[in-house]
Amino acid sequence: MRSRLLAGVPALLLLASVSACGDDTAKDPGNAESTSPSGSVTTEATTAGTPAAAGECDWVAEGEPARDVELPPTTPEYTSDVTAVLTTSIGKLTVTLDATKAPCTVESFVSLVEQGYYDNTSCHRQGNDPGFEFLQCGDPYFDPKAADADPKTGTGGPGYTIPDEVDGTETYPAGTLAMANTGRPHSGGGQFFIVFGDSQFPPDYTVWGHLDAASVATLKKATASGNDGYWAQSGGGRPNTPVTFESIEIG
Repeated sequence: MRSRLLAGVPALLLLASVSACGDDTAKDPGNAESTSPSGSVTTEATTAGTPAAAGECDWVAEGEPARDVELPPTTPEYTSDVTAVLTTSIGKLTVTLDATKAPCTVESFVSLVEQGYYDNTSCHRQGNDPGFEFLQCGDPYFDPKAADADPKTGTGGPGYTIPDEVDGTETYPAGTLAMANTGRPHSGGGQFFIVFGDSQFPPDYTVWGHLDAASVATLKKATASGNDGYWAQSGGGRPNTPVTFESIEIG
């Protein structure tokens, strides 16, 4: 069992709402690891690209890391289901990580957890529209205590991208854990999204885990308070009920 404890800090409701750049038609969870805070992604399916060869992960250095981290090992440690417990400000979320289908994505997540990348990070984007119900997390630049958002909010990444692990059959029912991306093949990094209501996204986002029923209920209760509309042009806003990671335990 591997565990990384994150020092807990109180998460406060953001007080200001500012316009964000983006495509008015973009209603998908774009990674914001790009120059556009919205990380706008079209609702049309795109070519996801060819996954890395079996047994190896192709990490590609890209951009400035939001926090200094080492590249993960190129050979995945996990190749089957592994449990992760995310202790958050709204309660514990228990996730089964699917390292059979997405070994590189799971390897990257575990590596980032162990290096403290997600310490005290809070989910920065929430969608509440029917068919568009998700919580996007993993950006160290987002500070829920700040009255005004850091202009880098939504752009934070680990300084490398990970290979897509999709086959075109991906669906996103409630409880799905998937990687955000910029709309380009193999552009995922550290940001991910958790689906709390059945959503109709194109099969362009690597699915790498699922929450148990109790965790979905916890998430639905917290997200029922809605969002502030900050990401209105690209869809959603900052969560009205902040979700901050206090600890993550793997295995």
